[in-house]
Amino acid sequence: MNARTLVLAALTALVLVPAAYVVLADRDLSATIADVEQRVATRARAAETKWSGAGSTDLPAPVRAYFAFVFPDGVPAHDYVEIDMAGRFRRPLTETFSDITARQVISLRAPDLVFSARVPVFGPVWATAYDIYIGGEMEMAARLLSTVTVMEETSTPALDRTSLRRWLLESPAYPMALLPGGPVTWEPIDDRRARAIVSAHGLTAALIATFDARGALVRFDAEADGDLETPYHGSGEHTARSDYRLVDGVRIPFSFTIARAAGGETFPFWEGRITDIRFGGR
Repeated sequence: MNARTLVLAALTALVLVPAAYVVLADRDLSATIADVEQRVATRARAAETKWSGAGSTDLPAPVRAYFAFVFPDGVPAHDYVEIDMAGRFRRPLTETFSDITARQVISLRAPDLVFSARVPVFGPVWATAYDIYIGGEMEMAARLLSTVTVMEETSTPALDRTSLRRWLLESPAYPMALLPGGPVTWEPIDDRRARAIVSAHGLTAALIATFDARGALVRFDAEADGDLETPYHGSGEHTARSDYRLVDGVRIPFSFTIARAAGGETFPFWEGRITDIRFGGR
């Protein structure tokens, strides 16, 4: 959706949507998202995934170094994570960045996640966007004032695979998901890179991980160009991570850039920081 169309939609929403209805709709949408978050956490607590072998010699050397770096005192028994974020976001098919606050609840034991965000659009008008991926099926939508739908996509094999890759791309914030015994396997490339492959629900997705001299995972990259003309960003094809800090026994990167990538270039669309992170479990 281009900027002119979005502004017209925002003006229409201001005229047509009474304030009381906006309040009720926003409350209902927030409750719906909270219910889905709880579903992700419940499924994570019930999952039977058993991680093993963070130091296994079957793992590529840089991956072993990564696990030693992020789990200095062993692997904590967490099941899911809640992440609050803030930063700048660029809507698809636009060039301007806007401030954004966002939240994710993600299972560490299976590829389930829910992402929600609020983005200023025009004057007092905001958009609420959400992405849900549970049990191998995704849905995403964006609503002006929590009422007027301006983008909506539902499950297809291509979008489900994109969401599966999204779970993998976000995983430096919850590195237990990358351990042996879960849905991710590793293939060696060289002394600083390895290929991470996630498999679930009959689909696979892969990213190339690059590690620094400490063992920190500093970037993930897709091996194929993205389609820059889609009305959604999906997972993006590139992420850079930095500012690792110890949280509940896990080193987490608090700064990130997520970008589309094609033709040897990256096009950032989400630049931000983790403002709070909380692990949960049984």
